[in-house]
Amino acid sequence: MAPSLPTSILLLFAVAIAFALNVTAATSPSPPAPEDGIRVVSAEKRIDLTGPIVKVFLTLKVHNPATSSDASHILITFTPAEAQHLAIVKATRAEGKRKKKVYVPLPVQPVDLAADVPNGARLYSVSLSAPLRPTETTTLEVFYVLTHSLEPFPAEIAQSESQLVYYRDSAVLLSPYRVLEQVTYLKTPSNRVESFTRVDPTARSGPEVKYGTYKDQLPYVYMPILVHYENNHPFAVVEELVRKVEISHWGNVQVTEQYKLKHGGARHKGVFSRLEYQSRQSISGASSFKNLLARLPPRVHSVYYRDEIGNISSSNLRSDSHKSELEFEPRYPLFGGWHCTFTIGYGMALQDFLFGSEDGRRFANLTFGCPLLNTVVDNLTIKIVLPEGSKSPQAVVPFLTEQHLETSYSYLDVVGRTTVVLKKKNVVGEHNVPFQVYYEFNPIFMLAEPLMLISAVLLFFVACIAYLHVDLSIGKSQTS
Repeated sequence: MAPSLPTSILLLFAVAIAFALNVTAATSPSPPAPEDGIRVVSAEKRIDLTGPIVKVFLTLKVHNPATSSDASHILITFTPAEAQHLAIVKATRAEGKRKKKVYVPLPVQPVDLAADVPNGARLYSVSLSAPLRPTETTTLEVFYVLTHSLEPFPAEIAQSESQLVYYRDSAVLLSPYRVLEQVTYLKTPSNRVESFTRVDPTARSGPEVKYGTYKDQLPYVYMPILVHYENNHPFAVVEELVRKVEISHWGNVQVTEQYKLKHGGARHKGVFSRLEYQSRQSISGASSFKNLLARLPPRVHSVYYRDEIGNISSSNLRSDSHKSELEFEPRYPLFGGWHCTFTIGYGMALQDFLFGSEDGRRFANLTFGCPLLNTVVDNLTIKIVLPEGSKSPQAVVPFLTEQHLETSYSYLDVVGRTTVVLKKKNVVGEHNVPFQVYYEFNPIFMLAEPLMLISAVLLFFVACIAYLHVDLSIGKSQTS
C-alpha cells in the first residue's frame, strides 16, 4: 500500500534534512591538525604571580615519531583571554648536550586560521632552526608575558586593607598535541592564598601551588582554575607615554617623555589620611606607591622632572658611564584608581648614539620601551626628530610596530624636520631593546642655521646703517 501524501512529504522532508546535515558536516571547517604524530613527552609550566605582571615559563619536550615526516614548526596555544593580554612571547631551542648546550632563539608568529579551534584557542607557530626529523626529540623553552590578567577582588579597598587578586588559568596545558606528562606551578608573592581550585592531584607548599602530574592528556583539553591571593605590589600602568627624541648633529640628543600614569589595582575607598599613611606605611596603603625608578641611558645630563604645576624637587639621579637611575616621587602617593601626569627630560651626547653604516647612511641606536621599572604601557608613541635635510628614513625594530612619517618644526627651520613615529600597545619591560633609525644626511645642511643667523645679523646692521644715513625729517620749504 502506497503511503499517503502527507507521509510522503514528511519522508521527503526528513531525507532532505539528513542530506543537508551531511553536507554541512562535510563542508564545515575542522580544527587545524598539527603535523602528523607530534607528541609532547613532558611539559612544565611555571607561572610567576609575584608582581603586577604575569610571567610564564614553559618547557616542552617534543618528540617526532618514526612514522611521521620532518616537522619544521611547533604550535603553541593560548586561550582567548591570554591572546588578548599577551604582551610578548619568545621561544628558544636547546641544542647540544651538557656543557656544550646552547639555546637558539626561534621566531614566533601568530597563525591566522579561518577554521574554528576548540575552546577558542589562538595558535602561534614556532619556526625551528632545523627540521625535527622522525625519531628525534627536542626541547623548547617558551617565555611569555601577560598584562592586565590579575583581577582585584574586592574591587575597592580601604587605606588599611591589603589587596587581593584573582588569576585564572588552566590546570593542564592547552595544546594542539597529545601531552603525555605535564605539571603546572603557580608562585604567589606571599603565603596568604585565600583559595584555589583543586584538580587532583593538587598540592600547596607555602606561596607555591602545584597542579599535576597529569598523564596522557588529549589535544585542546582545558581545565579552568582560579587562584585568589594577596598581591600588594603597586599596579603601575602608564596609560599613555609620548617620547620625543630630537637629534642634532651639533652634538646633542634631547629626550622628552610625557607620562599619564595610574594605579591599576583595587580602587581606593573612603578618606585618605596622610598622617596614618606616614606613621604606618607598611600597613596603611600597602598596595600604594609614592616613588618610581627610571633607568635612563648612561651619561645623561640636564635632567628635569616636572608636572603641570612646575618642577618637582623630590628626585635623585645616580649617573655614571654604565647606567643612570632616576628615583623620583609624584606630588602625592598613588592609590588604586588615582592618576597623575608628569614630564621627564634629559640630554645625551650625540657620539654615544649616532653611528655610520657601511652603505654611507647614518643611524641612531636608541632603546625602545619604557624606562620605568615594573610598569605596563598601554599606548607608547616614540617620535624620532631627525636633523633638517635628512632623507630616506628607515626604522628597524625587532618586533611589529605601527610606523609613519610626519614633519616637525623647530627654531630656524625652513622646510621642517622629518620625524619617524613608532606606535605600539601593551608594552612591558621585555620590550626595552635597542632599535635603529637609518637616514641619509648631507653635511651641507648643517650650515643652514648658521647662515640664517649670519644673514639676519647682516640684514640688521644694514637696516641700522640705512636708518642712520637716511634723513626722514620734514624740512621747511625754501621760498625765493
